[in-house]
Amino acid sequence: MAGRWQAGNLPAESTTFVGRRQELDRVRRACGRSRLVTLTGAGGVGKSRLALRAAAELRPGFSGGAWLVELSPLDDGTLLPHAIAEALKLTDHTTRPMAEVLAEHLAGREVLLVLDTCEHLVTACAATVETLLAAVPGLRVLATGRRPLRAPGELVLVVAPLPVPGDGADAGAPAGPAGGDAVALLAERAAEVVPGFDLADHDQAAVIRLCRRLEGIPLAIELAAARLRELPVEELADRLDDRFAALGDTPSGLPAHADPPWHQDLRTAVGWSHELCEPAERLLWARLSVFAGDFGADAARVVCADDRLPESHIGLLLDALSDESILTWLPTGAGERYRMLDTLREYGAGRLRALGEEERFKQRHRAHYLSLAGRGAAGWLGPGQISWYDRMIGEHDNLRAALETSLAGDDGRPALELAGTLAFFWYGCGHAKEGRHYLAQALAMAGHQAPPAPAHAGPTAGDAPPGPVRPSAADAPPDPALVQALWADGLLACTQGDADGCATRAAQCEEAAKAGDAYAATCARALRAAVAVIRGDAAGALAASRHAHETRWKEDAFTLPNLLALLCRAHAQTVDTRVDGAIAVLDDVRSLCDQRGERSMRSHVDFMRGRVELTRGRLGAAVSYGQAALRTKQRLHDRFGIGMTVDLLASAAGAAGQAERAARLLGLAQRIWSTHGRAQASVPAWVATRKACERRAQEALGPAAYHLAFATGYDSDVDAGIAYALQPQGEGPHNGGPPG
Repeated sequence: MAGRWQAGNLPAESTTFVGRRQELDRVRRACGRSRLVTLTGAGGVGKSRLALRAAAELRPGFSGGAWLVELSPLDDGTLLPHAIAEALKLTDHTTRPMAEVLAEHLAGREVLLVLDTCEHLVTACAATVETLLAAVPGLRVLATGRRPLRAPGELVLVVAPLPVPGDGADAGAPAGPAGGDAVALLAERAAEVVPGFDLADHDQAAVIRLCRRLEGIPLAIELAAARLRELPVEELADRLDDRFAALGDTPSGLPAHADPPWHQDLRTAVGWSHELCEPAERLLWARLSVFAGDFGADAARVVCADDRLPESHIGLLLDALSDESILTWLPTGAGERYRMLDTLREYGAGRLRALGEEERFKQRHRAHYLSLAGRGAAGWLGPGQISWYDRMIGEHDNLRAALETSLAGDDGRPALELAGTLAFFWYGCGHAKEGRHYLAQALAMAGHQAPPAPAHAGPTAGDAPPGPVRPSAADAPPDPALVQALWADGLLACTQGDADGCATRAAQCEEAAKAGDAYAATCARALRAAVAVIRGDAAGALAASRHAHETRWKEDAFTLPNLLALLCRAHAQTVDTRVDGAIAVLDDVRSLCDQRGERSMRSHVDFMRGRVELTRGRLGAAVSYGQAALRTKQRLHDRFGIGMTVDLLASAAGAAGQAERAARLLGLAQRIWSTHGRAQASVPAWVATRKACERRAQEALGPAAYHLAFATGYDSDVDAGIAYALQPQGEGPHNGGPPG
């Protein structure tokens, strides 16, 4: 069912777009002729900017929108489908391949996908694009990179530098648009950095000579324009001539094997800008190249400062590099952040490598993000949870880079430690699939192979045999990092409805617990309880959660494993119609969360309390609890929780005789599940409740009216649909609601 989805995620243009009208026309025509168009050319030539402007102009023709996927921060090609899903705001916690999930999500939609900076992931991009184009007739892909993808049906357009006035008679052409797009770009950017700047006030021959020397490369022109706050055009052109002569053969981090003639000119132009920087600025430029995507000023201080670059100097140096257009300043509500263009990052990485400091600063980068992960894990179950959510989402690219650094070494423990510590991020921030990807690699390095994925989505009988465990508990105490990684993978498996994988990790935690590791025992019990819930085994869930219930008031018992076990216990009691016991457990968990200001697990309590009230016919209370849960889940972008809660509200509406509202909410919930994965996590009780609601609404409305109401909910914008779900129900007894 094709819905009226968001228009996409294309960023707003922060600066004016200059020239390129013929190129834009070529790109639009090419996208009409071919479903895969790739813009190639040198770094800094303007491929990304051209693609984004073309996509913005093409967007009205795509009912499913135009979506940008930035690939420069991504090093691991196997995560490409995850990066696309993230850009599409698609989460999926099943064990299915993400490319298959993407194809299903995009089926029936007309979508333009912009894959930006593909050159380091060409093989992965070609394979993924080929798969998606074959499966989704309404999909078109506009890619950028320094080389073609060489995928079937690809149409390649080479992006050349901006036109520059030629020699002879053209040398005296007026500056500005009539003098060529390169001159127009210089004029625009110079006016942005020097108020009142007017090229007409300068020697026109020097202006044209400057643009010609820079070969019309937009990045080089923008770097030069940033220098016009310090030097007049005439002096800058003279110095540039001298610098090009001196730097023409200087090694850099940019590729030296490029075919187009302007590659060498770009290397020289970036080298010239590098030489104009102060020594401390050059050193920071090199060290900042270890960051992926954008980064904060505080992180730059921690990673880059030492005796040569005192921490107190980093802020001023960041400002200087921003003024010189080496960095882009990104003010945010959480503090100042910066971003470096790929070409400039590559140059800096080459300089860092030449200094022999690349590995040292990659390790410092990894250590910083391990420390951040540790602080986030410690603060997650507390009043700063939402702030930690926002912060960790903003650091996603750098977390990936730190994990890649960890996995690249011979010692697997750093990868194990970081991937396991990030359990709260993978679970609480909606990245279960990616978390399992990294955890599988880290655990494999430690001798623990990933359990096989289940062949089907339904409940299974019996436990999967545990994978290899090293060494036995009698031989050595378990490594805390190993236990944490096993727990993390088991937790993520349970959110995917993967009972076999969860049971395997539970068995491995039990093995570690034989050495007296209390935390391993706690994790094993929580995972056993989750397995029982997925398999519909209420008695098993009650048995596995008994210890968590008995120790719930101990000071050190407020952990994610214990909270999970207690929620599983409340679920089992609800299914077993022991509602008083379920309410007592949920009230205890609510109190524990409220004492510490925790909100995520607290919202699970509200959701489950709503289900309890639904089973005993207190429909107003069920709605009140469900809506309280939904507000928090919306703030934390918890699609899994949103889907469950909207299903609950639909069932409450249906039971209250509001068939049209129930059908509309069922449509909204299905829309959310379609972007999440396995509906209701295949928990039998939740699946049965949903099906009963569907039957009741269809019988009350009839097929045509039910389909219309369902489609209204499914086709609505998710935020608008959630706002509808949060409206007062308006019918049925209230019978109380959530306290406080």
